[in-house]
Amino acid sequence: NMNNMNQVLGVYPEDLIAVVQPAVRRKQLNTELKDTGFFFPIDPGADASIGGMTATRASGTNAVRYGTMRENVLALTVVTATGEIIRTGTQAKKSSAGYDLTRLYVGSEGTLGIITEVTLKIYPQPENLAAAICSFPSIMDAVSSVIQVIQLGVPVSRVELVDELAIRAINQYSKLNLKEQPTLFFEFGGSSQSIKEQTESVQEIVKSFSGEDFEWATHPEDRARLWHARHNAYFACLQLQAGSRIMNTDVCVPISKLAQCIEDTQHDLQNSWLKAPILGHVGDGNYHVLLVIDPNNPKDLEEAERLNSLIVHRALKLGGTCTGEHGVGMHKMDFLVDEYGQDAIDVMCSIKQALDPNNILNPGKIVKMA
Repeated sequence: NMNNMNQVLGVYPEDLIAVVQPAVRRKQLNTELKDTGFFFPIDPGADASIGGMTATRASGTNAVRYGTMRENVLALTVVTATGEIIRTGTQAKKSSAGYDLTRLYVGSEGTLGIITEVTLKIYPQPENLAAAICSFPSIMDAVSSVIQVIQLGVPVSRVELVDELAIRAINQYSKLNLKEQPTLFFEFGGSSQSIKEQTESVQEIVKSFSGEDFEWATHPEDRARLWHARHNAYFACLQLQAGSRIMNTDVCVPISKLAQCIEDTQHDLQNSWLKAPILGHVGDGNYHVLLVIDPNNPKDLEEAERLNSLIVHRALKLGGTCTGEHGVGMHKMDFLVDEYGQDAIDVMCSIKQALDPNNILNPGKIVKMA
């Protein structure tokens, strides 16, 4: 239990670095950073611990601009399975010294060592922020506009896709009155001039894909309400069916393949009886299908597993991954073999065996040990 390791050990604005213990929460860190003019941008929605975010290689709504935990962890202190304490890096922004142990442990889900300290990149707080939503006649129009925004290099801070079924659920759950059409949620950050240039570019693109005029949220409370509604979309979608639970897919594909992947996924969903809203961090090719099932109905579970398998294997065929941000855990181990091949899995097993010879660290996750 790491709960008592909850201290921010150091903030170094001059080096754009913070050092924290693993139980420090995302919001706690940003509260401590607020007066420095810096912030830590990775936002998975939940107020997760930094250690947990590191162990799962977490991401979130603003990865399109700031990257994921993989890009934002500089160094770790780790206790190995055999009791050694190791340091995986330094506070330097780059290094070509030795094997990259930091990248090895980021995303290892607690299977290779216990993270006790994390050195993170921090960023200047944007001078201004503005959020806007834009609805489209079809999900394909929305996705195609995002692809063009990204390929043209417009530095949006966030761009999130919410389909019409999810919008309906959000309206009911968060007491909003959004148009029930496929919708993009945008956030822009920077100077007033920079935001003006970004929004003009994006508005021109979305109009070419039949997007409607932006609805703006410029006041902090309005922006907070909008993003709170987006982050609560999972809980909103649970209300679509009484007593339901959700099987959540997590594929990620190259941005050029995203429109095709979502279009084919929609065809699969249209031939199923399950309610299945689509959400996505579409700026980096990651989207989620929330398969709403009755946990007491074996046919629902079987159908959800079938759809999940179709979605994953389509993503793999397009050069994508079975999990963009949620991790492998127990339930994606078979997909991991399909993604990398058995030879690569054997290498992973060799690493696990070398670092945890008695298989005491979170056994039964990521790879199956003999």
